[in-house]
Amino acid sequence: MTNNTTKWFSSWFDTPYYHILYKDRDDTEAHAFMDTLTNYLNIPVGGTILDLACGKGRHALYLNKIGYDVTGVDLSENSIEFAKQFSNHRLHFEVHDMCKPYPKKFDAVFNLFTSFGYFEDDTDHLKTIASIKTELNEFGFGVIDFMNSEFVIDNLIPEETKTVDGIDFYLKRYVENGYIIKDITFTVDDKPYNFQERVRAFTLVDFELLFEQTDVHLLDVFGDYKLHKFNAKTSERLVMIFK
Repeated sequence: MTNNTTKWFSSWFDTPYYHILYKDRDDTEAHAFMDTLTNYLNIPVGGTILDLACGKGRHALYLNKIGYDVTGVDLSENSIEFAKQFSNHRLHFEVHDMCKPYPKKFDAVFNLFTSFGYFEDDTDHLKTIASIKTELNEFGFGVIDFMNSEFVIDNLIPEETKTVDGIDFYLKRYVENGYIIKDITFTVDDKPYNFQERVRAFTLVDFELLFEQTDVHLLDVFGDYKLHKFNAKTSERLVMIFK
């Protein structure tokens, strides 16, 4: 089963196998990041947050738990269907394309855990940033939490096997035409599967150009989830705050 890489995310993210492979993500780290980030931005109690590309809602759920009115949106119908079971009067989930403006304004828009850089056409990246800008109220902040591409490339593990829930996932990583690519192959019930993740290797300079083109003002840049100073060679993350 080989999938069209142009819209790889719309197929791979909608499979149960994506969630199996990444089931061991560190929720403790994610929750601590949300505490640190919301405190730094001084989002008011009861403030509104849009979790853009929310997946199954792990960040949105915690943000709601600590007092925020949260809307989680994602292109994956399966992920949103799963997340909706946790909905309440201050937590809502909806299928939505992040290239298009969501029809509401927020105190903050969070795009977390490298949920950017998926598109083949840079016009779609520009549309996404422009949409975030329109989704912010007068005092709102946008946040993109991206990988530090330079660090990732320097520390790339070319091949790896991960066994999760009895499934052997064979992972092959490489850089090609400005993308960091991960080929994922595995077999379930004698049926072979082959998926690919493709993320643009955007650097801080690339983002600065995208922000300039969309008339967005970059305010702060951090290199990890504790909001330490960004270093292009040693930081694991690229966390950008803008409006």
